[in-house]
Amino acid sequence: MIDKEIGEIRRHLRRERSNITAIYGCYVNENKEIISQFRQSTGMMPENESDKYFALLRRTLSGSIGKNLIDITFKTSQVAGSPEHQLLMDLKKTQLKDDELRSELCKKIIENVDIEGNYLILLACDSYDVPFKSKDDTFQKDQSEETYTYLLCAICPVKQTKANLHYVAEEKIFHDGAMAQMVSAPSLGFLFPAFDNRSTNIYNALYYTKNIKESQDALVEAVFNAPIPKPAAQQKQSFEALLTTSLGDECDLNVVQTVHEQITQRIEMHKEAKVAEPLMISKEDVKEVLSSCGISDANMAKFSVDYDEVFGFEADLHPKNIIDSKKFEIQTPDVVIKVDPARSDLIETRIIGGVKYIMICADENVEVNGVNIHIGDKEPATV
Repeated sequence: MIDKEIGEIRRHLRRERSNITAIYGCYVNENKEIISQFRQSTGMMPENESDKYFALLRRTLSGSIGKNLIDITFKTSQVAGSPEHQLLMDLKKTQLKDDELRSELCKKIIENVDIEGNYLILLACDSYDVPFKSKDDTFQKDQSEETYTYLLCAICPVKQTKANLHYVAEEKIFHDGAMAQMVSAPSLGFLFPAFDNRSTNIYNALYYTKNIKESQDALVEAVFNAPIPKPAAQQKQSFEALLTTSLGDECDLNVVQTVHEQITQRIEMHKEAKVAEPLMISKEDVKEVLSSCGISDANMAKFSVDYDEVFGFEADLHPKNIIDSKKFEIQTPDVVIKVDPARSDLIETRIIGGVKYIMICADENVEVNGVNIHIGDKEPATV
């Protein structure tokens, strides 16, 4: 799914627009024991309460594609008749009304999810009459192309608030308030089936994770039985380590500057072109950048082999998962230098008198701890 398609579903996912008639919940404690299960009619809820449920569901469609929102792809054989895909299809077909099917999904989640403390599993089934979209990107709401029916799951931590004084209006005084169980924003969730090219795609699901550093491999395996990319933070660490280990002594400042600069340029060009499809970086794209830096054939070959081992054969990567285009930082054990990425050219490395130095061009104003300092106009005399 692309940003526009996710945004279209998010805009629909509101009390006054959605066709969700009921929200199902399963409240679980830290020992993986079910405390309660419930079904709440959205039509019978107070509006402010209903809005809060919808806000939680929308959060599972937030964040960055490739980081927080990850495409899950089912194999053709799974779609043809695997138990995990069939369960999702049956839940969609019955619109979550079958108690046994819901219990089966909740059981998979409870047995495999890794969450500290209590949590709430929310399930909803919605249908969206997909309006016709003209060439100028305007919607013809009275002309529906298809009805897209989908499931949403949100897994929300429940935290206990501290007892505090609270104001009682009738008595015009403050009293000690009881502790309460508060539902937090979802940590995990998913949408099934995907909404690709503004149409139902039962070969894909959209998986949500709030924490891009953590993986929930057991949960993904149990619910989807499909491979999932490394978490975004791990991809970045792996890419950085890959450059270091495969390029060896050729991994210098110029190489890192060039990789950062050229990938950033691709991100900006993609953004300016307003291309709907997400930008991906291939192994060949990275090799092209490394080649421009004069990397030897031997190290290029090692990079190619190591890349496949780390990320999978010929895997494509989201550029924002491997570089931070808004950050350029140099570290030694005792020094941290932060540079505007657009001016990384101000930094260079040199060896002077056998000692390695990081050189910073400082022709303009220089501040140290907020104090403007003066750098002498003359070079020191050599002895």
